[in-house]
Amino acid sequence: MGSEPVNVSEFQELARQALPKMYYDYYAGGAEDQHTLEENVKAFHRIIIRPRILVDVSRVDMSTTIMGYNTSAPIMVAPTAMHKLARPEGEVATARAAAACDTIMALSFMSTCTVEEVASSCNAVRFFQLYVYKRREISALMVQRAERNGFKAIILTVDAPRLGRREADIKNKMIAPQLKNFEGLISTEVHTDKGSNIEAFASGTFDDSLCWKDIGWLKSITSLPILIKGILTCEDAIKAVEVGVAGIVVSNHGARQLDYSPPTITVLEEVILAVQGRIPVLFDGGVRRGTDIFKALALGAQAVMIGRPVIYGLAAKGEDGVRQVLSMLKDELELTMALSGCCSVKDITRCYVMTEQDRLHCRL
Repeated sequence: MGSEPVNVSEFQELARQALPKMYYDYYAGGAEDQHTLEENVKAFHRIIIRPRILVDVSRVDMSTTIMGYNTSAPIMVAPTAMHKLARPEGEVATARAAAACDTIMALSFMSTCTVEEVASSCNAVRFFQLYVYKRREISALMVQRAERNGFKAIILTVDAPRLGRREADIKNKMIAPQLKNFEGLISTEVHTDKGSNIEAFASGTFDDSLCWKDIGWLKSITSLPILIKGILTCEDAIKAVEVGVAGIVVSNHGARQLDYSPPTITVLEEVILAVQGRIPVLFDGGVRRGTDIFKALALGAQAVMIGRPVIYGLAAKGEDGVRQVLSMLKDELELTMALSGCCSVKDITRCYVMTEQDRLHCRL
């Protein structure tokens, strides 16, 4: 590709060209047959926007609040692991780009820059994503470090009691670097002859006994609000409200865990209806266009998280690439709002979209 990318999807090919195959496959791949990976994106295509005309859209305001924090648009940087595999500056570059775009970043528990390095890199609102390890004192220490360094919320990822079967990583014998956050605590160097050492590391460290009662343990070690990431059903959404979490992230882990789980946009409204406005709901999975963001907001999400496109931007062009990706999505969302007759984020309501289910009901 000789020309500059004009949309975020074009950064993927630039990233493929820039990265070693092992690392590109790690970022791009999904679980098993990758059915859910493909459907995460395609499911958006089946939702139709219902625009209104003759609305004064000379001023469109995308600003909103996410978990009570003001931000330029309903867009966040999703927690994604090991940014230094994409670019030597790693999560520090991503954090600076997010701050420049007035966007909240969620830092991955599996980051290759330390909590302290990211916190000191720039002044911004940031959340911290958490896995619970069998050695819970390590997870507790990471929560305390995040809180001490000014992170504003904990995003507990709950859909990974074990790592999903990522066959590209197995074939490539994917090797994870030692993570600086865990120096002196635990080694990510795992020797295995069965394929991915990331999978071997996860199987030895992730706490697969984690259950609903453990939300109480997490609450006991932090004063930060806790969001649960990985909910896909109304039943689990109701339980999340009952245990008193501060928010939900509808997510299937970027289709990297359970293949043939539903594409996230198809279950967003189910979760929204179950929650009934009692806590905020964020959305993660398959967002590639401003129109996708608009659709997620119309179905009830407070904001969307952007994962792979940020990594692709980082791999292709470093900090500037991340900034370009976020700016493109913001520009596309603003245009979608204008062309749909919405002057502010609060104007984007359910009546602006038609889902497959809606069309089925119309036929009946």
